[in-house]
Amino acid sequence: MELQRVARVTGLLFIATFITSIAARLLFMPLWGGGGSIAAGSDTSIYVGAVLEFLLVVTNIGTAVVLYPVVRRQSEIGALGYVTARVMECAVIMIGLLSLLSVVTMRQDFAGAAGADPTSLAATVAALVATYEWTFLFGPGLIVGVGNGLILGYLMYRSGLVPRRMAMLGLVGGPLLIVAFVLVLFGVIETGSSWQFLLSVPEIAWEASLGVYLAWKGFKATRIISLDTSTSVAEPSLTAV
Repeated sequence: MELQRVARVTGLLFIATFITSIAARLLFMPLWGGGGSIAAGSDTSIYVGAVLEFLLVVTNIGTAVVLYPVVRRQSEIGALGYVTARVMECAVIMIGLLSLLSVVTMRQDFAGAAGADPTSLAATVAALVATYEWTFLFGPGLIVGVGNGLILGYLMYRSGLVPRRMAMLGLVGGPLLIVAFVLVLFGVIETGSSWQFLLSVPEIAWEASLGVYLAWKGFKATRIISLDTSTSVAEPSLTAV
């Protein structure tokens, strides 16, 4: 695939990750508002959200696979690390997704059944929803900080494929996202709090700007664009801008 086409496909995939993740999250919201009630949210909204979440998994992995042949020219270890981080993130997302689909199964098979204990069912539903929340915290909350933030930010900064000032958002946003995860994990801040959002803003800005930039302009003219895939390049100084 021609390199600028790779850039634009990668950009579109990043934009797709935003659309699918936000839409799925909105469709799943009634489960939180229901306070663990087995009747919270409709089956249809959960099914549609599940399809969108699966598309998120596909586009997530797509960003890494499509980008791999280019960024490996800068660092094969870094490129492989990014693919691995994306796959790990998606594996965690799938665990959360299956937990929500289990809510639908319980609703259809057990709700209203003779002898069913409403209290036990509600507790099980609440546990499954909590599982999804934890996978959301570990996947998009922690692994993204390492993969999209630190690893991809490093690869883009070193290669110069995008403006280095923009790539710095990833190098800053990744650690801040990890800090937010740790603070939530130890109960210092609440999940979904304004503090967590503020710590996530640089990473969000990095991924959004990367998607738009690649879809609009493609890769910057840089030395690795003209290299054969078997050739590596010397890394530029950190002071380069």
